[in-house]
Amino acid sequence: MGGRTANKSAYFDKLKTLLEEYKSIFIVTVDNVSSQQMHKIRKSLRGEGEVQGVVLMGKNTMVRRAIKGFISDFPEYERLLPHVKGNVGFIFTNADLNKTREVILAEKVAAPARAGAVAPADVFVPAGNTGMEPGKTSFFQALGVPTKIARGTIEITTDLKLVEAGSKVGASEATLLNMLNISPFTYGMSISQIYDDGQTFPPSVLDIKEEQLFKALNSAIQTITTISLAVNYPTLPSIMHSFVNGYKRVLAVAIETDYSWEGIEELKDRIANPDAYASAAPVASTSAEEDKPAEESKPVEEEKEEEESGDEGFGGLFD
Repeated sequence: MGGRTANKSAYFDKLKTLLEEYKSIFIVTVDNVSSQQMHKIRKSLRGEGEVQGVVLMGKNTMVRRAIKGFISDFPEYERLLPHVKGNVGFIFTNADLNKTREVILAEKVAAPARAGAVAPADVFVPAGNTGMEPGKTSFFQALGVPTKIARGTIEITTDLKLVEAGSKVGASEATLLNMLNISPFTYGMSISQIYDDGQTFPPSVLDIKEEQLFKALNSAIQTITTISLAVNYPTLPSIMHSFVNGYKRVLAVAIETDYSWEGIEELKDRIANPDAYASAAPVASTSAEEDKPAEESKPVEEEKEEEESGDEGFGGLFD
């Protein structure tokens, strides 16, 4: 009895140490996970790579009791309690959550269908020759699998969904899949919940990219700005627009009245005497000569050659 109490005390101390040392926890389900897979995951998390962590398993009642004992000092741990149910374990880490998730989900193995197991995905029997003798045709017919006899063997004529996702595999379906050497399922750790800095959230949150966050944030800022300007209520996103709009109104009043200040005199003068500032603007050329393409001028040497050739022609005529 004393040994069991000592083991519980050691487990509580270890759990408390891990909760204090690590800021993130992956609550993982370990249904149908073999001891060999657990060993590989532990080994990958103990490595010297970017992702390091600690796997901790334990009975749910003992885990709940331990966490409840820590709530007085760490009230944020109460968020873990609703997720300690079923066949679950903890993976503690301070590494990047996305990279840690990749390590956790990487270790999967193919497994044959077992009678009574819940199918995690749809199971299909592909069309093709089975290589089985015709005597087993009745077995296929009982399961509604379309077949025909081809070259003395049973051939499945069309693809067939044998088991739907979420339903239990029957004994006949499991037997058929094993006869066809089909291992339709893959088993490994799955993540049910993530705890990070006092908050819990589903693993699907990690699929949200930074671009989506920035887009949503910009949209929210634009909405807040529009509403704030419409109701004339200042907020941090709208305050700059309010200043600019207010300054525009002040300028409009100053231009229509005699009120002025340093910096607006030039603007008033530009409005009153636009011709005085016309020289500062670039002058557009309207010359017709510039619009016409320049005539090609012949080189001087070519002209001299033409004159010389002409002289030579007349000299030859009178000779």
